[in-house]
Amino acid sequence: MSTPATTSFVNDAFSQQLDEQGYAIVPGLLGDEHVYALRGWLSAALNRPQTLPMENDKYRAEVFCFDEPPPAPLAIWRQTLYRQLYPLANRWNKLLGMRYRYPVALESFVEQNHQAGQHRSQSHLVRLRAQGYQALTHYGQGSLVFPLQVIALLSEPGKDFTGGEFVMTEHRPRMQSRPMVLPLRCGDIAVIATAARPVKGARAYYRVKLKHAISRVHSGERIGLELLFHHSP
Repeated sequence: MSTPATTSFVNDAFSQQLDEQGYAIVPGLLGDEHVYALRGWLSAALNRPQTLPMENDKYRAEVFCFDEPPPAPLAIWRQTLYRQLYPLANRWNKLLGMRYRYPVALESFVEQNHQAGQHRSQSHLVRLRAQGYQALTHYGQGSLVFPLQVIALLSEPGKDFTGGEFVMTEHRPRMQSRPMVLPLRCGDIAVIATAARPVKGARAYYRVKLKHAISRVHSGERIGLELLFHHSP
């Protein structure tokens, strides 16, 4: 597999949507070659699957977690994505009054993770079949959390599967939770808030919490990718 396109997609419109919604979509960033290669890795790896328990034990997702570093093309792509996103992450920290600033290179950030006792890689592929779903979750564990992550859809809605929408919920103080459905197609990626994002209040910015999930798959098979830049404890 070649490395996916590395042209920067971060612009004013992208940053504005990420600030306002907690996610921003980049349509068709992954070509057919990358989609087929990632799906092939999953099929090979799931000869010995790791299952991720869901809210109801009857419904489970098949999950393949990448080692650190992941296979070379994916590792290079993740490094490139990190370089595009770390200025946004630092801006969010500044808005929230946090002193920590993310380094320029992903390798430096991963080393800081290890020094903080965070060694478990979190990037993974997930397969959901009919009646499967992914319960609401986030990856905000640890003292060093990168506030942005990347998701990609590797199956075509309406053709490979039905149902299986990618859903986010946002929880603001003293307000109803806000649900969002991301309109993803095969090969699209979305940059989403990992667990929290800044929102401008009357006096200052404050932190709101987010989780994400995948609704129940009605038929077929849904395959997705989640790329994270920090490790869990």
